[in-house]
Amino acid sequence: MDVSLETSSICIVDAQGAIQREFKVESEPEAMAAALMGTGLPFSRVGLEAGPLSQWLHAGLAKAGLSVVLLETRQLRATTKAMPVKTDRNDARAMAQVVRTGWYKAVHVKSELSQALRALLSGRKLLVAKLRDLDNGIRGLLRGFGLKVGQVSEAAFPGRVRELAEGQAGLEALMGPLLQARDAVRTERERLHRLVLAALRDDDVCRRLMTVPGVGPVTALTFCSAVDDPTRFSRSRAVGAHFGLTPRRYQSGETDRVGHISKQGDSLARQALYEAANVLLTRTGKWSALKAWGLAVARRTGMRRAKVAVARKLAVVLHRMWRDGTEFCWSREVIAA
Repeated sequence: MDVSLETSSICIVDAQGAIQREFKVESEPEAMAAALMGTGLPFSRVGLEAGPLSQWLHAGLAKAGLSVVLLETRQLRATTKAMPVKTDRNDARAMAQVVRTGWYKAVHVKSELSQALRALLSGRKLLVAKLRDLDNGIRGLLRGFGLKVGQVSEAAFPGRVRELAEGQAGLEALMGPLLQARDAVRTERERLHRLVLAALRDDDVCRRLMTVPGVGPVTALTFCSAVDDPTRFSRSRAVGAHFGLTPRRYQSGETDRVGHISKQGDSLARQALYEAANVLLTRTGKWSALKAWGLAVARRTGMRRAKVAVARKLAVVLHRMWRDGTEFCWSREVIAA
């Protein structure tokens, strides 16, 4: 199924790859299930490309008794690129052959709780970004008149802006609505942050992960919602690669190049781990073997690469703590994890 917002293209093939049916249907799980069942054909697998609607459609089709798999987007892109003409119909044909041959990587379908937590974290991040945009926009407008806000706290920002605009009627009229909008965004951001803290109160796993230096409520909840089920990783070292924190590599013949990190997987979790690594290396006062290891990497390769390395190590440590039910070890034993 090649899914779009309004309609989806469906291609059904048999075990030999011959096309049996092709049609379009409304992008609703009930309509899709009815269309497939109406063909009277037995289905061994139904493939959906991972996307914004995929988990909702997956749940509806699975409820109808169909064996549904979510397909990794990057892998499918490599398949459809080989086709000279790109249409929804051709994409559905390519996906059908990928599902038939088994040449695909199935994407983990998260639980409803993890999806709800991810939505909460994404909403909070959106308001954080909008608040930052408002602050920067206000600073830029004032700078055009030679007025510099300088370094002030978040709470003192409105007072400083009003002080600078005082006596200039045009600026006062402009800054009033902007500051009111800023106050509204800040209030709602705090409301969402309280919901994040409330979600942590009854979550023993997240509270245990917060014993790691640099890992706060947002990072712990982001990591848990991204991993969802720790048993789906056979080795803790695979978690760092899953979040795109390991280098790319190109090896062919005599050529062997190691590049930057892949940046695949959950970008929200990768960002949270990087921020936790930054706090661990630059703000945490208490010493630990993990911090000593990170600072040693920083001396060899620079602080920026050290933060990425520590972020990858944090992913490994957090997953191992989750699997084993242990707390953070401040001694060198943490490096062996």
